[in-house]
Amino acid sequence: MATQTAAARRADARAAYDAFLQECPTSHLLARISDKWVGIVVGVLRDSESGSLRYSDLGRAIPGVSQKMLTQTLRSLERDGLVSRTVTPSVPARVDYALTPLGSNLGCLLSDVKRWAENHFEEVHAARTSYDEATTAAGAGAGA
Repeated sequence: MATQTAAARRADARAAYDAFLQECPTSHLLARISDKWVGIVVGVLRDSESGSLRYSDLGRAIPGVSQKMLTQTLRSLERDGLVSRTVTPSVPARVDYALTPLGSNLGCLLSDVKRWAENHFEEVHAARTSYDEATTAAGAGAGA
């Protein structure tokens, strides 16, 4: 077996974690955090005044999310270390969800992406309209 230099070993290690390769663990993490509900749940928790929300409050704050999808999303975020779940014994039991420091860090990034989308939606919409018109015109010309 050939001996590698330290630089070659570092290059191999970087290549082993290429998020564009399907089998790479970082690819799976990117798929998780790019999920629609993950971004919304993290955003709602990030914007909460108290820093934590009860399950029912999260459900009310996220229109269109089903109980099943909210539960699955919260469980996956808890498993990934992005959300903490605190149960307070009472009748009925109180369950609060909050971002962990890791989740807060992700929340900052997702907030920037949200802001970008809000600031550039009109440009994207104009580009889509232009593309659709050109594609329709080209398709009509090809059929003549």
